[in-house]
Amino acid sequence: MLKNYLKIAWRNLMKYKSISFINLFGLTVGFTCCLFITTYLINELSYDRYNKNAENIYRVTRSFNNAEGVVSLNLSTVSPPFGYYLPTDFPEIRKMTRLLNNGTTPLKYKDKLINEPDVYFADENLFDVFTLDVLEGNPKTALKEPFSVMLSEEAAKRYFGNEDPLNKVLRANNQFDIKVTGIYKGFPSNSHLHPGMLVSFNTLKDSAVYGAENLRTNWGNNSFFTFLLLPDHYDVKRMIALFPAFIDRRMDHKDYNGDRPSKYTRLGLQKLTEIHLHSHTDYEAEPNGDILRVYIFSIIGLFILLIACINYMNLSTARSALRAREIGIRKVIGAGKKELIFQFLSESVLMSWVAIFISFILLYFSLPWLNRISAQQLSIYLLMKWTVFIPVFSAPFVVGILSGIYPALFMSSFRPVKTLKGLFKSGGGSISFRKILVITQFAISIVLIITTVIVFQQLRYMQETSLGYDKEHLITLPYYNSINDSYESFRSELLQNPDIKAVARSSRIPTGRLLDAMGASAWVGDSLRPVTADIKYVAADYDFIPAYGIQVVEGRNFSRAYGTDTANFILNEAAVRAIGWKSPREAVGKNFRYGPLKGTVIGVIGDFHFESLRQKIVPLVLLNPETTPNQSFFNSLSVKVGGKNLNGSLATIEKTWKKYLPELPYQYTFLDERFAGLYESEQRQGTLFFVFACIAIFIACLGLFGLSAFAITLRVKEIGVRKVLGAKVNTIVALLSKDFLKLVLIAAIIAFPVAWYAMIYWLQDFAYRVSMHWWVFGLSAILALIVALATVSFHAIRAAIANPVNSLRSE
Repeated sequence: MLKNYLKIAWRNLMKYKSISFINLFGLTVGFTCCLFITTYLINELSYDRYNKNAENIYRVTRSFNNAEGVVSLNLSTVSPPFGYYLPTDFPEIRKMTRLLNNGTTPLKYKDKLINEPDVYFADENLFDVFTLDVLEGNPKTALKEPFSVMLSEEAAKRYFGNEDPLNKVLRANNQFDIKVTGIYKGFPSNSHLHPGMLVSFNTLKDSAVYGAENLRTNWGNNSFFTFLLLPDHYDVKRMIALFPAFIDRRMDHKDYNGDRPSKYTRLGLQKLTEIHLHSHTDYEAEPNGDILRVYIFSIIGLFILLIACINYMNLSTARSALRAREIGIRKVIGAGKKELIFQFLSESVLMSWVAIFISFILLYFSLPWLNRISAQQLSIYLLMKWTVFIPVFSAPFVVGILSGIYPALFMSSFRPVKTLKGLFKSGGGSISFRKILVITQFAISIVLIITTVIVFQQLRYMQETSLGYDKEHLITLPYYNSINDSYESFRSELLQNPDIKAVARSSRIPTGRLLDAMGASAWVGDSLRPVTADIKYVAADYDFIPAYGIQVVEGRNFSRAYGTDTANFILNEAAVRAIGWKSPREAVGKNFRYGPLKGTVIGVIGDFHFESLRQKIVPLVLLNPETTPNQSFFNSLSVKVGGKNLNGSLATIEKTWKKYLPELPYQYTFLDERFAGLYESEQRQGTLFFVFACIAIFIACLGLFGLSAFAITLRVKEIGVRKVLGAKVNTIVALLSKDFLKLVLIAAIIAFPVAWYAMIYWLQDFAYRVSMHWWVFGLSAILALIVALATVSFHAIRAAIANPVNSLRSE
């Protein structure tokens, strides 16, 4: 029986080739989009689950707030004493392990000098918590001794090639040697962090590196990723509830003016498997994914498949008149309603199976291109796991049933008396339902068009809005303390090149995050009062403001001519407002205390976007380098060039660098490239939106193309009569098109509020965002109307110019 159903189904697909092709093409494209998005979802949801203890590993987080409880900073890292005391105060902790990102570290082996980007200090028990394959060395002891290092397989090949790397020595930061004690297979791509090298945590106990005392007492350096391995089924809420008492017991109350430390800082726990999609703290090991993006692309994938299913429903019910006699004959010779339903469903399921088979082939060849535009490393083999493969290959059955059930019920209900006498006409109910389906298709397409336009508007706004500083022709390099003593000579030699305009040092540079802050007090009214607002700081030398072209709105910049500048500050306008001064002019000359530093406000700079436009401009103070007893605050070097002879400027910088820092690798970036990198995620999201919007409207138009062809075929005699009576071509085209265009207009009216709400929600992630203008919605509707008109007009014009004799010959 089943074989017979499938044979007849195949014959019907071959009999109505054009409609079958439209259905097959739409379902294939829909399945391909869904398979790609499914691959993306599987990858996103798999992060960190490769660890055997994944369900029991938690990361300790720390947040800071003012006395009113307003959070000013939320970190995924904590200070080292927390890792020291947590296992002592909470004996239920099975293991505690820490990682410290050392950032980009210069490493040298023989004549190879490389800036290594992912060097981490790691506790010796790291491999007891995380699941990693150790290829060489003993994971129990490899990180036990200070100044030992384990390399990823890739890093080992980079330095040693085919040599045995064990016991080889690398020179780190031109300061100390580290011995290779093990090789591990790199962290998987679906890990939320990817250390390329693991230096023994015990190295930090050396006073020249960090110091054992600092590891026990430095509560201010919140740079340590701290992970806890807890017992099975442990209630983490219980531990979190005990954290305030733990903080008050271990931290020094003097640092909080005798108040409880837990009033101003809190600890939290994040499950390892939730970090990638749910964690968006102010500092992460690497950029994370976003659960909202997962939801968005899941909905888009379902919408595209829904549009393809609607095509099948529409075209199947529309061609019902062509199969009316077939259905009538089947009923007369004894076929029941149940047999007919099974027959029609077998056609839709067969179509779905063919579609998903082709879609796997399409995905295989298109995945490299999709990976490029989405910056993913997806593989079709993610779909081959049995837990995924079985549901994926069950999908055609479900889709076939859903898309075929209405046509099957509709056509199986035909009365054979009418169909065999030729009195059957497609009922009003089915026509109304088809209209609802067309409206649904175009409503989805218009929503995708509107969201795509607004995403690109926001991207353009972020790229073109005034930042408050000049990012062009700025070259940034790492700054090393080893050049402190000879820095002025280094700077003077660079400035001998007339195309190099300024050389500046700072602790952070624009496009980064502002994470450093200390408590502040300011002279307001007649007394020095504590500032309740959180004021971030950047250590900047005399040349930082002119190098970046930042406007000084009141007062002056730091200057070497003023010896008193060693105890002075420069604030931005946001800080002036936060303190309570009425204007920048009032701020200049006022006494100001920042942490342990005391001085005077000598200048106010205009607000500028130090961070991305996702973040608001925050209160900021610039600290003079002479304020501190050393220059260790500096991490970055910025060189402003004229741009007329860029290659010459780069050659000068490289030559000077190698003269003064021969043991450190020369590596630079352009600030505008760093700026572009801030919005890579949104750029990729916009590109994918555009691709999916085009696919959605194409599939919708494909269905409309087939539906309009069928509808016009049913009215061919009417068109012939109208032409005989004198109707013009444009009148007939308008008559045939207006019914479909009305449906698109209704779809636009439905789509507008849905798209508006969706984009309001999406734009909330940006502190500075575009306004949604009415013309975006109007333009999207007009675009959909034009595409629909072009689709329908192809058949309408052909029918309108046809010779009426051919259509009326049989009358």
